[in-house]
Amino acid sequence: MSLPDETYLTGEIFDERSALSVNDLTRMFAVDERRIVEWVEEGVISVIEVDGAHWRISGTQLRRARIALRLERDLGVNPAGVALVLELLEELERFRREHGRGRS
Repeated sequence: MSLPDETYLTGEIFDERSALSVNDLTRMFAVDERRIVEWVEEGVISVIEVDGAHWRISGTQLRRARIALRLERDLGVNPAGVALVLELLEELERFRREHGRGRS
């Protein structure tokens, strides 16, 4: 009896200090640069300007971008709706933290 070939996943760990370029995000999420620009314009994610022209996205914004992508792809929510949903989710998380409730 032979064992199946082992498959290994590789990746990088991003934390709050990480900074990704727009190109990094477009490759990571397989989206067009216009989608990232829409997210920034709608307040879905915020960026750090480098040299006045190149945008960088912090590691904390990566989570927001992942949720945004899922809302758009899975539920068909437009960028303005995504921004609203993210705001409400963050407000709910703050409420739970302030009132001593963890996630259910």
